[in-house]
Amino acid sequence: MKIKVVELFAGVGGFRIGLEGFPKTKDSFYEVVWSNQWEPSTKIQHASKVYEARFGSENHSNQDIASVDISEVPDHDLLVGGFPCQDYSVATTLHNSKGLIGKKGVLWWSIYRILSEKKNKPKYLFLENVDRLLKSPSNQRGRDYAVMLKSLDDLGYAVEWRVINAAEYGMPQRRRRIFFMAYHKSTAVYKRLKIANKIDWLLNDGTIANAFPVEIGTTNSLDFELEGDLVSITKEFNKDGKLSPFANTGLLVNGKIHTAKTTPSFDGKRTVLADVLQNGEVIDDFFIDKEDFPKWEYLKGSKKEMRKTKSGFEYNYSEGGMIFPDALDNASRTIITGEGGKSASRFKHVVNTKKGLRRLTPVELERLNMFPDDHTKLEGITAAKRAFFMGNALVVGVVERIGKALYNQIKR
Repeated sequence: MKIKVVELFAGVGGFRIGLEGFPKTKDSFYEVVWSNQWEPSTKIQHASKVYEARFGSENHSNQDIASVDISEVPDHDLLVGGFPCQDYSVATTLHNSKGLIGKKGVLWWSIYRILSEKKNKPKYLFLENVDRLLKSPSNQRGRDYAVMLKSLDDLGYAVEWRVINAAEYGMPQRRRRIFFMAYHKSTAVYKRLKIANKIDWLLNDGTIANAFPVEIGTTNSLDFELEGDLVSITKEFNKDGKLSPFANTGLLVNGKIHTAKTTPSFDGKRTVLADVLQNGEVIDDFFIDKEDFPKWEYLKGSKKEMRKTKSGFEYNYSEGGMIFPDALDNASRTIITGEGGKSASRFKHVVNTKKGLRRLTPVELERLNMFPDDHTKLEGITAAKRAFFMGNALVVGVVERIGKALYNQIKR
């Protein structure tokens, strides 16, 4: 049995590698039947070019997903994607249309459109986002996630979620992301989840618990109902609350939320930054000139100073110091999109080697996300652009483990 997959916001194919393997193996449980990657702010579609170079251009779409006709998206079992964290509020509903008008350009509503308009809805969703989704926006903590959960509930899905830091399960990068799975009410998984003991599901029986074991405190779970429609949730959800009601682990079934704070349970092998470094293969470009050391030291160091805005307003600025150079005996810090390029930066990684201090290479950044070496290497694509891809990517090992657990859950 092959599970047919549609990959949205595909980037350079992190979900696909995690599910199919790379190169794709014959005994893979998953088969990507259609993919979409579109970068709105750039003329040359670099990520899409890499995707096509690695996986072929057949059944790959490089146009704005909001303008894709739903008939172009083939029937599939599993919809996957890491979509941007935006404002998911509902602008309005129309009495005589299909219901929702989310804000223009907000990509969650492109997922919603596929789920609501396809006659044969995907049975499963596997999505990823930054963990601040659980507590945004700041004036209505958790509202955006509540809107998403309610919209999935309205479409007949149950949802389980977990915030996972890849490094806490032995992977080479401290990258914290929320992963959530949704199961349509027509599936056996939904029916099992509906009657399951909710704590048992979160700790033992659920898809994510099987991939990434956790422990739970005794007093920190919360149950509540998502009340009202999407418009009223947009306007009223947690209006007076200072904290989000959503903990790092949880379930939504039939409008009811069960959420709890969990901690990782892992005692396996850990990969550290030293394990991914290229030895003796690094060109001079990545080494830092001695005269630039003070710039790097200043940016990485702690500061307490007076600063002035363009309008002349003076203010006290302070920030703590960072480890410089980066520790080699630990998982790396999170890669961000500005990782590439020679200029000194607080957030870029710097390692100390026999030849001196240097930045990380594109291959090392790929390894930190558990991509194959040189996956993003393509004529016309700079090292800085390759670093940008990895700042946007996910840790492939997380997808691989959840993918296996989902297959076992479906097979049951």
